[in-house]
Amino acid sequence: MYIAHIRKQDQENQSVETHLDEVKELSEQFGQKIGVKYLAGLAGLLHDLGKNTEAFKQYIKAVVENPVEAPRKGSVDHSTAGGKLLYELYYREEATLYEKLAVEWTAMCIISHHQGLRDFLTPQLTSTFLERVSHKELPEFNQARETFLNQQMTVEQLTDYFHQAVEEIKTIIGLMKENTLHPISLSLVIKYIFSCLIDADRTNTRKFEEGNSQGTRFQSKPYFQDRYEALLETVTAYQNGEDSDHPINRLRNEMSMQCDQFASRQPSGIYTLSIPTGGGKTLASMRYALKHAVTYNKERIIYIVPYTTIIEQNAEEAKRVLRDNANILEHHSNIIEQEPADLSGEDIAAYQSLHLAKDNWESPIIFTTMVQFLNTLYGKGTRNVRRLHHLSNAILVFDEVQAVPVKCISMFNEALNFLHTICHSTIVLCTATQPALDFVEHDLKIAADAEIIPNLDKVSASFKRVRVEDRTRPSGYNVSELNVCIQTELDNVRSVLVILNTKRAARKLYEALQQNEKDDDSPEKGYRLFHLSTNMCPAHRKDVLRKLKQSLSDGERVVCVSTQLIEAGVDISFECVFRSLAGLDSIAQAAGRCNRHGKDPIRNVYIINVNEEDITNLKTIQAGSDITKRVLDEYKKDPDSLGHDLLSPQVMRMYFCYYFHRMKIDMHYAIPVLENHMIDLLGRNSRYTSAFKNAHAEHLPILSSQSFATAEKYFNVIDQPTTSVLVPYNAEANELLVELNGDMNTDRLGQILKQAQQYTINIYKHEMDKLEKSDDLYVLLHGSVYALRETAYDSEIGLDLESGNGWSVEIQ
Repeated sequence: MYIAHIRKQDQENQSVETHLDEVKELSEQFGQKIGVKYLAGLAGLLHDLGKNTEAFKQYIKAVVENPVEAPRKGSVDHSTAGGKLLYELYYREEATLYEKLAVEWTAMCIISHHQGLRDFLTPQLTSTFLERVSHKELPEFNQARETFLNQQMTVEQLTDYFHQAVEEIKTIIGLMKENTLHPISLSLVIKYIFSCLIDADRTNTRKFEEGNSQGTRFQSKPYFQDRYEALLETVTAYQNGEDSDHPINRLRNEMSMQCDQFASRQPSGIYTLSIPTGGGKTLASMRYALKHAVTYNKERIIYIVPYTTIIEQNAEEAKRVLRDNANILEHHSNIIEQEPADLSGEDIAAYQSLHLAKDNWESPIIFTTMVQFLNTLYGKGTRNVRRLHHLSNAILVFDEVQAVPVKCISMFNEALNFLHTICHSTIVLCTATQPALDFVEHDLKIAADAEIIPNLDKVSASFKRVRVEDRTRPSGYNVSELNVCIQTELDNVRSVLVILNTKRAARKLYEALQQNEKDDDSPEKGYRLFHLSTNMCPAHRKDVLRKLKQSLSDGERVVCVSTQLIEAGVDISFECVFRSLAGLDSIAQAAGRCNRHGKDPIRNVYIINVNEEDITNLKTIQAGSDITKRVLDEYKKDPDSLGHDLLSPQVMRMYFCYYFHRMKIDMHYAIPVLENHMIDLLGRNSRYTSAFKNAHAEHLPILSSQSFATAEKYFNVIDQPTTSVLVPYNAEANELLVELNGDMNTDRLGQILKQAQQYTINIYKHEMDKLEKSDDLYVLLHGSVYALRETAYDSEIGLDLESGNGWSVEIQ
């Protein structure tokens, strides 16, 4: 018997035959949802074929019996053999196009299942794929092959199974042609198959390690029906509440009912939900999603938001309204970094536990970020892609969708077209400021009647609660002048919110306002000062927001200084808002924090320009500011044609059309060092295929040409990648840090990692370097998790990089 795994606790063996059969079965379940059952199953069946060798048997025994002196991880290649077998059996000159693609897609997944997808064609005009499946010599390949064909499946049986996979290729390509999908969708199909394999392999290995069976599948429909009924109870309570007759609340109820009715119309589609800011879109969209999930047997509801602050609030509200804490997952970030490829000794066992414990989005309701969503589709390695297959037959609600990074827009649109057309998922674009994603080159395939709420112009007029005034001036405002403006406004209102673009400007204003408090002995003129920053972990921000809301509710005089993290999705209301000049969509979101519930007369939102802000290196903010200036000028010339409102749908449409036109060359995720972009690398890869033909006087000898590893290497949703660091915010955080230093099983580790997300901040490389230099950073779990020392975390401001200042200049 050849060995796939040896269980640590009792030295029990899992045979290769058993592991391959069980991974194949689970891969088939995952793949069947989009019609790639046999493609995914084929990858599962052959992925560890190379473990049928004496060399691997001796290697795995050595790792378990003598971990200190064990061979280096990966020193025995077991992932190439399955791909090599497929290539030798079926990649022949007379093979059809579909047969060749079936080999290429599944073999690529097999050879990549430990490091991430490789390049069919590299920038150096070589093929990592061909080097592995065609050219590489495997010493015991014949032994592995014969063992598999004698014990597991005959050549005839394998061929029958392979041809069923070929038929799936035909169907998938037919769907793509019928719906005119971009070639990048082929890459996403391969990634989907890869996701099925990775999750099935990791899940089966974890279950064996824990001594558990595969378990039963979660029953989504009765769960969503129960949650839908719980939500309706809350809706009914609101309808019978104290302020139920207020015009705003009546309109909220009406739009909530429209969402409920729309949910039953179509089984899948790409829709827009353009409820104005403060219109109750979180509950309305959840009502739509639950009703749609029950009606059309969807398996999962995933909320994708731009900022972690929205996750914190929305997930908390969902848990309360749906009366469920156990099955609603908040996935902020990956606490564990991608594991190194070169490991040896005891580190192998340590990383194995981490490897298996990473979350794979099995929960029925998930709140996550745009970064995590895009990483699932385009990020490197195996950590992110494992979750991809859970995006199928799902409902994806994109809250504040206007915040998609400009460089990712083409890839975002193509991903949504793929998820709707091939993966049978329903997409809801939820924002008050729809970003005209149908206007760009790689357009989103939105139906003409996609808007869930009819009569948007009437709804927007009914929701008018603020007056947006252009207070910018040629010289801008310095901090002292802005301070005076705030003090003047406090003579007329009791609460002011100031949103600035950079931490540096926020720091200066915050310090000036602190000085006001010290200088002013008059109680009637005093106010409570609050600060919000991503230097604080989610639990810390949640506590600050709770105190801030209580002060507002008690009628205290309040000033809050924040970067833009507060302007989207945070349910809070001030009597006046100052917003530093930025994109008009950001200004509209900031306005949503003013007179949010319409209980006061029309309140003021002031657009200002702060000369302490340097946004010259912040390309998208600079572009948004420039376009907003242009729109403000045009509005002054002809307000009649623009609805006499700077936040009207006509103005927002104008803004996004101008903005996307200016940024169109940046939308394909350019990679300057390669003089290429990701849309091409994952699509036709025309630049490299042409170069290959010129260099070799012949076409690339395989049909697929995607440069997966190269594209993933350069992909970062944010321009400056960050690292997740755990912080010692409170007693629970400290207990988690202590526990992470000890031994635990994978189940407990998974629980801890979910809890720890509440105590995580994301920091930039230069911040990491500074913390390491000052010895304020240490590592846990064999260097896989970073943690901050207490001296570097302040109870008021969070991360303290400046020995008491705690400020960083980067954009939030």
